[in-house]
Amino acid sequence: MARFIIRSIISTIITMLLVSISLFLLIEVGSGDITVKILGVFSTPEQRASYAAQLGLDAPAWQRYIDWLIGNDWRAKNKVGYPLVTSINPQTGEADWWADVDGQLTRWTLEEGRLLTLKRQDDGSTTSHISSGAWQIDEEGREYFWGVDVKNNAVMWVRGAGAEVWALTKAGLRKEGDGPMKYIPLRKGLLRGDPGISLQYGRPVAVTLVSRIRNTLVLAGAAFVIIMPLALFFGILAGINEGKPLDRIISITSLGFTATPEFVTGIFLILIFGVWLKVLPAVAIFTSADAIFEDPKLIALPVLTLTAVELGYIARMTRASMVEVMDSAYIRTAIIKGMPISRVVFKHAIRNALMAPITIIMLHVNWLVGGLVVVEVIFGYPGLGYYIYKSAIFGDFNAVEAAAMVTVAIAIITRLFGDLAYTLLNPRIRYS
Repeated sequence: MARFIIRSIISTIITMLLVSISLFLLIEVGSGDITVKILGVFSTPEQRASYAAQLGLDAPAWQRYIDWLIGNDWRAKNKVGYPLVTSINPQTGEADWWADVDGQLTRWTLEEGRLLTLKRQDDGSTTSHISSGAWQIDEEGREYFWGVDVKNNAVMWVRGAGAEVWALTKAGLRKEGDGPMKYIPLRKGLLRGDPGISLQYGRPVAVTLVSRIRNTLVLAGAAFVIIMPLALFFGILAGINEGKPLDRIISITSLGFTATPEFVTGIFLILIFGVWLKVLPAVAIFTSADAIFEDPKLIALPVLTLTAVELGYIARMTRASMVEVMDSAYIRTAIIKGMPISRVVFKHAIRNALMAPITIIMLHVNWLVGGLVVVEVIFGYPGLGYYIYKSAIFGDFNAVEAAAMVTVAIAIITRLFGDLAYTLLNPRIRYS
């Protein structure tokens, strides 16, 4: 068992690495010019080039992948010449990047051709003064300076040749002068919990993603607790009553639920319980981060929708497995010898019948966490699926990549748990 677990961990690491490469290539390389989706088709090539440089998209694909995976603060440190650290911003509660200059948190900015040094104070404010003697000379005779700007980038300014930058604001694109010539958007990397800044929210992806994962886990957990026992119960009940009216009722009802798409079931439940009866919220409007705990009724309709869709599918799989087991020779022999049917079912049949459904259940755990896009969009539920959907529409590649890797990790972990569950259900299975 120990060797099996070690091999599984190694294969998991290799799988995650290969998936991360494929995911990165598909989203950042294979999807074309991301800036067109963000800025719109009417943006000019100059605007798109400026915004791409600010996002670090002008770097080679292999370099962007390394930055995304393990971070780029180590690379930017060689440019800036000082250790780069993060410090919590008292106003936002989130980490900002600074250069550690002799123990003093420092940033820089360029205003009217003058390089200003910004020093962080204990209360979070900054003091500024003109930098003298900070410029360096490159091989072409230009004066340049690498530093950390106020937008969490390591940047290179060229004296007397400030670039015109198109900055994306809530009001649209705005042209600014005295801009840097090169950008390195600072991040610690996915392996250190920092996949970058969300372009949609302007905040770290890790911060915006955690709450969505929590909301989805609550929704998926509630649905799992309801769906799985009911599905197994009805599946076993139908299997031991094969061909009888009870079996037909359960099978037909399960087929009807399974064949109905999620959006149809969700809208149907909204009309009945949210519009006509008005006993449950029609949409999941979160007025606070903990709204789901303050008002559990917010997840009632999403859970009912998931239950209707998943209950029938798993029940039918369980029924099929139960019918096959009940028709096996050792079950017939036990019944012929006079063993009580209840003992045959509970002691021998159920344990073997669950061998096949356990795979389906483990796969659907992953679906419940990462595949709830339709259900979450219908009810406006701020979970992981809705987060991926909105990020993909906006073109927020940092958010999509991080959220997708979370779902991949869940899929691999549930597969491992599924393999371990086999050994508990069937002692004859051993992993060497």
